[in-house]
Amino acid sequence: MDTNANEQQPKPEKKKLALNVVSSKEHKGFGAGTIDLSQVSPVIIDGGEAYIDVGAMHAKSKVEKGIKFSPEKENVPNGRQVWIVWVAVDRDERGSFYGGATACEMLIDTEARRGWKVLAEHVNRMDRAIKRKFLLEELGDEDKAALRRLLQSHNYEWWDRSPEALKDQLA
Repeated sequence: MDTNANEQQPKPEKKKLALNVVSSKEHKGFGAGTIDLSQVSPVIIDGGEAYIDVGAMHAKSKVEKGIKFSPEKENVPNGRQVWIVWVAVDRDERGSFYGGATACEMLIDTEARRGWKVLAEHVNRMDRAIKRKFLLEELGDEDKAALRRLLQSHNYEWWDRSPEALKDQLA
């Protein structure tokens, strides 16, 4: 009698799931069309200052570290408004430009180490930036000016080639 017959056979390894982007191109099977985040950067706007913080890609930006987040806004009564702006860079025959930008609100109470954000909204807004949309209307004038200054100082040629929709929303 075979002593190995009672041992469990290893299960076949499952395919790993990747996030897919629906596009006009024909889908070519499992995992096709995975999102490339290499052309997306998170910008934090906090107190009228805008800066790039790649830690925000994994909810580990400078302002998010050490903060316990709640989906209930009323749990952060003393929170200050902080924005994450997802900025996508695109390229055409003229060169690179800011192709998409979407803003997501957070409330941060650094002293109490509490915060509010809606994670699903952050994911959806990142997706909209990747899909070359501009959703910046919710930003106040000071925050718009800070973002405009950052984008221009980071690369004025990219700003110059960017769609008028971006410039109009940040005017």
